[in-house]
Amino acid sequence: MVVLFALILSPFKGVSQDVSYYASVADTAQDPIVRLVALDSVMSKTHKKDDDTFTAAAITYIDLAKTIDSFELAAKKAIKVGYTLSSVKNEPRRTISIIDELLANKEKIKDSFLLGNLHLKRGGANYRLDLNQAVIDYANAIQNFSQNDSVYIADAYLFSGQAYSNLSQFAPAGENYRKAYEYFEALKDYEYMFYAQQGITVMYSMNGFLEKAMSEREKNIAKIKELELDNHLITEYYNQALDYKKVGNESKHLEYLLNAASLMNKLNSSKVDISNFMYVYARLVEHYSEINDLENAEKQLENLESGYNDTKEDLLNESQYNGAYAAYHFARGEYDISLGFALQQLKNVQALNYEDEIIDSHEFLAKLYEAQGDYKSSLENKNSSARIKDSIYNRSTANSLAYYQTLYETEKKEKELVEKNTSIQLLEKDNEGFKKLIIFTIIALVLVFGIVLLFRNQRHLKNNKILQEKFSQELLVSQEEERKRISKDLHDGLGQRLLVIKNRLITTQDDETKKMVDTTIEEVRTISRDLHPFQLQEMGITRAIEHTINQIDENTTLFISSEIDNIDNLFSPEQEVNIYRIVQESLSNVLKHAKAEAGKVSIKNIASGIVISIRDNGVGFDFSEQYQNVKSLGLKTLLERTKFLNGQMKIQSKKNNGTVLEFQFPLA
Repeated sequence: MVVLFALILSPFKGVSQDVSYYASVADTAQDPIVRLVALDSVMSKTHKKDDDTFTAAAITYIDLAKTIDSFELAAKKAIKVGYTLSSVKNEPRRTISIIDELLANKEKIKDSFLLGNLHLKRGGANYRLDLNQAVIDYANAIQNFSQNDSVYIADAYLFSGQAYSNLSQFAPAGENYRKAYEYFEALKDYEYMFYAQQGITVMYSMNGFLEKAMSEREKNIAKIKELELDNHLITEYYNQALDYKKVGNESKHLEYLLNAASLMNKLNSSKVDISNFMYVYARLVEHYSEINDLENAEKQLENLESGYNDTKEDLLNESQYNGAYAAYHFARGEYDISLGFALQQLKNVQALNYEDEIIDSHEFLAKLYEAQGDYKSSLENKNSSARIKDSIYNRSTANSLAYYQTLYETEKKEKELVEKNTSIQLLEKDNEGFKKLIIFTIIALVLVFGIVLLFRNQRHLKNNKILQEKFSQELLVSQEEERKRISKDLHDGLGQRLLVIKNRLITTQDDETKKMVDTTIEEVRTISRDLHPFQLQEMGITRAIEHTINQIDENTTLFISSEIDNIDNLFSPEQEVNIYRIVQESLSNVLKHAKAEAGKVSIKNIASGIVISIRDNGVGFDFSEQYQNVKSLGLKTLLERTKFLNGQMKIQSKKNNGTVLEFQFPLA
């Protein structure tokens, strides 16, 4: 906890410092906390800009955090770097190695969110290496997440469904897709609801319901275009192309592959998944090779090479590369070269345990061996393909039978229960039935009366609460108006008279009295500014808050830093006054009560509104105790101002452990 707090409040040199400065601090500093802060800065400045520097800094950070026994800090950075290592740099084994070391010390990681995410990231890495292990990782992720982490639980179910689907285990795949869909629906995450629906459509195809799959997929494509989620069209085009090939429609197969390739060329490369890239161009190479159009096959190989150069350690992409080259050399009659690529592809897909692609590999090898005249090997590969197909068919049939058998047994038992209840009711005496009717009627009336009474009480309490909040807000508005009036009177009335007195004293050359008048004028101006922040109209709210922070930094012993986004013209003048007051009163509380040495003000402009965070490393306080204190109006006033802005206020504080005040305000 001490380490976390130090990282939050440690002062930075400023955003103008470049990566090399922080890298130098990380290399030369003796204090591990200072090194961690510097490495964190390197990561923040290179994320999605310089993957090599980002990953190197992250790994150094993780190793350093482990040496000071801060495994939660290490876990956070492992989660952050996991995607870059696995999906961008294509080093999934490295991700697994890092996470394995942290999970070996999981008793030192108390946060369920971190444990769940470690398993989730390891599952993502294993997805490219070992699907069975990926399924285990996703199950562990679901087990470790709390119900507050529902969005991550939904992701784990979705990825688990995809893994099971690639393993041709359709019953658990369908169940996981269904759960993922329900979670995303509850979260109103329509884009990811589409992902789950897409997985179910793929399963139609894998179970042989090709017409149904293609029909559903056309609906998905139309919906994606309507939602302008073009990057998701690539996968849909690709899967539609595969199904058209399965039904023997080669022209449609090529049309949808070219649609996917054309879309990838239009989209920003960062929006194109490298695996989709490799799949599409590998299929194009295979198509042109099968029809002996070697000129076009070679063009597509060039595209494939451009993606493969950075993904050589990824089994998934390596399998596509080897399959494409096997098809190309087969078309050229270079059977020995083709055989080398084909055997390597089989090895790749067997390691991944992708059964559909294992079948395709065996069938291609059977054709290749036959062309070479090695009929024994050709037959062996045909038999291997047939065995796997039979296994998939038997599993699918068994799953379907199990499902319908369960459904039948459930309906049968329900029918038996209904029949037994009917027989019992027929045997009951008429007067018993009448007595029960009376009892149920009385109970129903009592319940209805109770519900009505409860509803009225709740409505009464709600109305009282609304009136109280309205009164409080009107009181705040009235106070601001009164402050504004008094401030104007001081400035225009008393202030002007003091200036007249000062001018007269200049003529009498009474310097001592003139100095006293200057001091009085400045005090009047200060009181006037405190009563109403006229600088809001003069400088705007952003500059006004920065000015207040600078005044505190220059005139007090409190070291205070800030990160403030521009929030000018986002709120009405009345709202800006309340936001300014919230910051002003919060800082005033820090100065009066916190006994803090350092503090930080952060104002972030996000899509849904603004977030204001005010931190200090002072003595802290017990929130419930302070809020219940009749003499303490500070917290109550802050809460009322927050409600006035339809915002939320969060307080994290413990005695002798600092305070964090966070306010969230929606945009109008």
